[in-house]
Amino acid sequence: MANSWSIPTLLLSVFGALGLLALGVASGDLVFPAILGAILLFAGGIYIAAPRPVGADRPLSAQEANAPAPPSVATQALLDSMDEPTIVVDGSGKVLFANSASHALVGADSVKKHISAVLRYPEILEGANRVLKGGDAESIFFSVKVPVERYFRARIARCASDGPGLLILHFSDLTSMRRAEEMRADFVANASHELRTPLASVSGFIDTLRGHAKNDADARERFLEIMSVETARMRRLIEDLLSLSRIELNEHNPPMDRVDLVAVVGEAAAALTPLADVDKVTLEIGESEPLWITGDRDELTQVFQNLIHNAIKYGGDAGTVHIGFGMKPGTGRNEPPQVFASVRDEGEGIPREAIPRLTERFYRIDVKRSRERGGTGLGLAIVKHILNRHNGKLQIESVVGEGSTFTVSLPAASAAPKTDKSQADSEIRRAS
Repeated sequence: MANSWSIPTLLLSVFGALGLLALGVASGDLVFPAILGAILLFAGGIYIAAPRPVGADRPLSAQEANAPAPPSVATQALLDSMDEPTIVVDGSGKVLFANSASHALVGADSVKKHISAVLRYPEILEGANRVLKGGDAESIFFSVKVPVERYFRARIARCASDGPGLLILHFSDLTSMRRAEEMRADFVANASHELRTPLASVSGFIDTLRGHAKNDADARERFLEIMSVETARMRRLIEDLLSLSRIELNEHNPPMDRVDLVAVVGEAAAALTPLADVDKVTLEIGESEPLWITGDRDELTQVFQNLIHNAIKYGGDAGTVHIGFGMKPGTGRNEPPQVFASVRDEGEGIPREAIPRLTERFYRIDVKRSRERGGTGLGLAIVKHILNRHNGKLQIESVVGEGSTFTVSLPAASAAPKTDKSQADSEIRRAS
């Protein structure tokens, strides 16, 4: 910010210059020296009267003189090209630079803010303070809980070449590695627990067929049928466990594709129509304009296949599964509108105390009936993790004796070309 011209100083220099010229002309012999003096006087007046930035003539304080300069343009371009979050902090804790990859972690407006205002993790602040005081470079592990839990390693090091007290904080995303380790541990634990019973059953029937039932044709056919059912259940269980592991591994990466929710539900219903026909269940799909979201088409198809399949299995024989769509405004100022699809059955309903546990792995209200219907206890757990990745929600409402409604809500995306509506309409007609 600059001050204004000094008018009195400027006028004084003008009149002084004119006075010198008048004296030179009057004397006759001093014309040339008078002209030279007038020019110098006028130029000096302009220099003194000219506006200057406020504080430009103030000497720098010792702290300002020793403060580290921001990274050069070339250094900033290099740091900004990195895929991993990197920020530069001065000795007072002020952020001098934050590359594009760090915006999701510290925000896009973190520059010139104190590090404690953009990184609210005590372990990182304490580590930065230790390094600033002369300590060695440190690696600190921490986790971000929302919107999806992620794991990071922060490398904090002092950069003496750019001036005293300059820190570079580099963050490595360890989420994929951590989830892979958890996936292996969970898979071993879950597989060993759930496969123990069917494996023991199959092994027992094999021993029986080798023993006293070796020549019993009726027993052999009956046992082989049971063994076929058990091995099919083991196959479904392993497939669901692998599917759940893949989803959890990728849960922290938000999807990027534009998807019509109405078309996705139509595809899921169309794939399950033969199964519904076997149980004489009618799939009733409400009409709707395309509802566009940002998501993964295959994963969302799996969500609604699981929900519709459950409605067919537990909705009662010769019943109807009602599928509807809608949109509602966002609950906050910056939240987008929500689109939703609901799946309602006419079955026995779910006890109120069981509803909060339905998305737990291997939780079943009736274990015997679930196994008879081919359930693995993982369907709703898969739904929950897919919706976590999509920033969506699952709402479950049920009345015992009347049926249950499962509603999936997802953030709406911008409108899509009208030409894509024909695809959604064809899927709905084919499902119906």
